[in-house]
Amino acid sequence: MVFSAPVRLWLLPSAVLLAALTVWGALRYPHLPDRIPEHIGPAEVDAWTDRSIGSAFLLVLLYAGLTVLMAGSAELALRMTPRDELPETTGLSSSLVNRPATRASARRTARALLLLNACIGVSFAVGCGVLWRSTPDPDVPAWLPVAALVPIVVGAVPTIVVAMRDRKR
Repeated sequence: MVFSAPVRLWLLPSAVLLAALTVWGALRYPHLPDRIPEHIGPAEVDAWTDRSIGSAFLLVLLYAGLTVLMAGSAELALRMTPRDELPETTGLSSSLVNRPATRASARRTARALLLLNACIGVSFAVGCGVLWRSTPDPDVPAWLPVAALVPIVVGAVPTIVVAMRDRKR
């Protein structure tokens, strides 16, 4: 899928973050211990796994997949015919399709989705910071859950506001 110019522009922060995470992980990988965190609980690492490319780069790979999914969703929102442009006689207005109300609404939705994706990437970067420590320390800093959750909330708020605003029209 070739992305339109608005999607490419708003996808840039996510692409830069994904590249930075990949480079950071590649630089850290040789220095990782033989066992790395597999699951981080609320107060400590509660599961460990052997170091491998898959286990060390799991968050990066998840973020890459999420980025493709969110970029595709943003592109589809831009390509969909808005409700205000549908002819009355076509019967294309279905309750199964949540069409944007206007082209401007579609642009806001696409931007909000890509902003949310970038914020999720920041949250994943926090997780990578714990995952890629060079010492097998089971302790997790008390601020980690907050640092991982705040970027997601920051990205979700505009997405919810855009969706609610579109529904009111």
